[in-house]
Amino acid sequence: MSSRELASLHERWTAYQNLPELTNHWYWRPGWRADRHFYTWHLTFNNQPKLHQLVTELQHDLALPGLDLVPIDGLHLTMQGLGFTDDVPDTDIEAIVAEAQQRCAGLPPLELSLGPVDPDAEGIGLLVRPWHRVEHLRAVIRDAIGAVWPIVPEPAQGFRPHVTIAYSGAPVPTEPIRARLAELREHPPASVTIRQMPLIALRRENRAYRWKTIATVPLAG
Repeated sequence: MSSRELASLHERWTAYQNLPELTNHWYWRPGWRADRHFYTWHLTFNNQPKLHQLVTELQHDLALPGLDLVPIDGLHLTMQGLGFTDDVPDTDIEAIVAEAQQRCAGLPPLELSLGPVDPDAEGIGLLVRPWHRVEHLRAVIRDAIGAVWPIVPEPAQGFRPHVTIAYSGAPVPTEPIRARLAELREHPPASVTIRQMPLIALRRENRAYRWKTIATVPLAG
């Protein structure tokens, strides 16, 4: 694990020890509403049995008041947003996807490790490592967007790869959750191989994120 990953894990765990209560993750961010969908690039985790087993085991022990467990088919790693579907023309989507497919064709599949548990006020995630591989893929996608649009949405900096397994659903005390997480921190991580990245239309539904796949970019190198 790199020093950046270790530092992040340590800092976030230390901060969590001083967190009195959770923050409800499900407030409406600017522009969001129940009937609105958002174009975004995500890594998704279908056909990843090792990860699914790990998450199932962890969630068994995290069925606690205040936590909304993420469905297995809802696991994702947020990469790069584009915009709300009613704001982005279909022609722009087609052009950005074509650029992304061309630029990613020579990239190898991502070999990643997920774990240990990595909590904050709005949820419990799994640390993703190594970061630099995910960061490189995100930079390629941003370059693809920049080939079509003069301004790429969202900051290039401040990106932290993670996969959430439980969202904070109510401002409950963190003490019982901290105690449970302390028992789970030594759980061995799971390895995954990512061979493609989808562009999805994301929505919120019943305190969970759901989506429709719009296009897929293979990592074929």
